[in-house]
Amino acid sequence: MKDGVNGVALAVFLLFFLAVTVMGFLASRWRKAENEHSLDEWGLGGRSFGTWITWFLLGGDLYTAYTFVAVPAAIYAAGAAGFFAVPYTILIYPLMFAFLPRLWSVSHKHGYVTTSDFVRGRFGSKGLSLAVAVTGILATMPYIALQLVGIQAVLDVMGIGGGEDTNWFIKDLPLLIAFGVLAAYTYSSGLRAPALIAFVKDALIYIVIAVAIIYIPIKLGGFDDIFSAASDKYEAAGAGGLVPNAASQWTYATLALGSALALFMYPHSVTAVLSSRSRDVIRRNSTILPLYSLMLGLLGLLGFMAIAAGVKVENGQLAIPQLFENMFPDWFTGVAFAAIGIGALVPAAIMSIAAANLFTRNIYRDFLKPDATPAQETKVSKLVSLLVKVGALVFVLGMDKTVAINFQLLGGIWILQTMPALVGGLFTRWFHRWALLAGWAVGMIYGTVAAYGVASPTQKHFGGSSAEIPGIGEIGYIGLTAFVLNLVVTVVLTFVLKAVKAPEGVDETKPGDYTADAGDPGVQVELPPATAGAGH
Repeated sequence: MKDGVNGVALAVFLLFFLAVTVMGFLASRWRKAENEHSLDEWGLGGRSFGTWITWFLLGGDLYTAYTFVAVPAAIYAAGAAGFFAVPYTILIYPLMFAFLPRLWSVSHKHGYVTTSDFVRGRFGSKGLSLAVAVTGILATMPYIALQLVGIQAVLDVMGIGGGEDTNWFIKDLPLLIAFGVLAAYTYSSGLRAPALIAFVKDALIYIVIAVAIIYIPIKLGGFDDIFSAASDKYEAAGAGGLVPNAASQWTYATLALGSALALFMYPHSVTAVLSSRSRDVIRRNSTILPLYSLMLGLLGLLGFMAIAAGVKVENGQLAIPQLFENMFPDWFTGVAFAAIGIGALVPAAIMSIAAANLFTRNIYRDFLKPDATPAQETKVSKLVSLLVKVGALVFVLGMDKTVAINFQLLGGIWILQTMPALVGGLFTRWFHRWALLAGWAVGMIYGTVAAYGVASPTQKHFGGSSAEIPGIGEIGYIGLTAFVLNLVVTVVLTFVLKAVKAPEGVDETKPGDYTADAGDPGVQVELPPATAGAGH
């Protein structure tokens, strides 16, 4: 690590940061709405984004600063097992093609802003809707925190904030400033801000990856030398070389599959989807988003390059920023750091908006103020988006970074338990609402308890997301095991509850709602509050 502050890199970083800050505030005038005081406008960008804006928004949403830092960091530390993120981002797009256009159609038809809105309308259950909303908020909070961890990693490598013995306020001041800017333009511009900034973020990331994949191997003697150095390190550590050993194959496969199923359960993923203007936009995006998976595969190779370059860091999250500083000219190091920093701001903004929408629609309006006007809903969402970011900031500043990472892994386990209600509800009304709630509870409890029992060299509890699969004996992803238990309980209890004729609730949707498009007769964007909550 270079001594002191890298002035040139810092100047370039600040230039890009200033540019996206201006863009964030100007975004409120971009595609300006006639009525800004509604969640459709502030929280979903007016449901007006076309194919390319949605592509950049989803890419900025799913491929975050944490992805940029953590995927190659996992490969740097553990070898090829860290590549699990590549197959899971490939698996998700056929699933996206199958169910997200249906979610878009029914949400557009009934003015649903969140997944919980749909669950409430489909199953006539505010309790199930509340469970989905709380799960979404809990799973999103540590995810936002990790975006701030990504910014902090870049600031640490640039030498901003001083050493560990520096006064905490001075050390964390740059992060506090970045947080304040993020909070201000998100409050002002809503989803339009990250949608506009995503163009810059994705362009920078593609440029940095393209340069890195050519420039760094040339400096290191080629890929033969890179793979040889990585293989030697893993074999010396007993990790079995570049290929995962047989004992870890179940973990790799279940983690990839479980992560794929969970990805579009996250509120921020759904928020980006619902902001598009037609179901065809979603279909087209499912065919072009795999370009990001190609980028992710190349990104993962940076972990091997960090080994070959002799990067030594105590915190693995610093490996890639340190690689950039060691290998690139200072000015391009600033570009790379800007890509990571802006890559944190875009998803953090979308995540805070998504969590705020869940609170406003499915807690505030459903339980506290059923007659809330659109303007009141928007005001509450804006305030809650600030509180969510404050909570994430406190999480980052007050806890060890590994805690934030492990809580994000726990969030993945939790969010997967909402899949039976959401995806199941998009295709069938057969599941009973009480069975879905019971299955969700079983999955949440099992997943949390199992994760609590996982230890790591640095943590006694919540040290990872894999444990022994009951009845099989192999080590696998806890989230997928919990999901299977969730599904079994849901199916069995549905049979029982239907046999005793338990009340099933009112379904406000119709079969045609799931294939409706924006131009179809009777399709509306938002129901008036007095009717939107009726029938539940």
